[in-house]
Amino acid sequence: MATDPHTTDWELRLGFLIHDVSRLRRSAFDRCLKPLNVTRSQWWVLAYLSRQDGMTQSQLAEELDLGKVAVGGLIDRLEKAGLVRREADANDRRVNRVFLEPKSKQLVARMRKVSHRMNEQILDGLPDEKLEKTALTLDAMKRNLLDYLQAPEPA
Repeated sequence: MATDPHTTDWELRLGFLIHDVSRLRRSAFDRCLKPLNVTRSQWWVLAYLSRQDGMTQSQLAEELDLGKVAVGGLIDRLEKAGLVRREADANDRRVNRVFLEPKSKQLVARMRKVSHRMNEQILDGLPDEKLEKTALTLDAMKRNLLDYLQAPEPA
């Protein structure tokens, strides 16, 4: 007998599966990054900057869904490691922009290779058709969540 995909049990199971996969993927990613002496949070900063070098600290905080103080600490550590530099914005000296140092570009390339190998292992044996359907489903769920979070809270 087929189960109704909209039952509470199915919804609860799906929520746990999404959470577990996300948590396990983060743990696996941490393990992959450990030999590179980079944390996952630092990787995310470097990854965003590799796509849009010169972001402001505020932009990074928003993109990473972190507080400005937390992002400031990450940037401090990356700066000490010689991976990024801060520069005052040309139009507003109160705003800091963050730029990748040449050393970090090599590290980002290595991290992408590590990430690609890990993703290959995670997705091993899954046909492209299933992956495409999964991605479409998760995209739809993400849109629904964004709509929910952007709507005014009920009274």
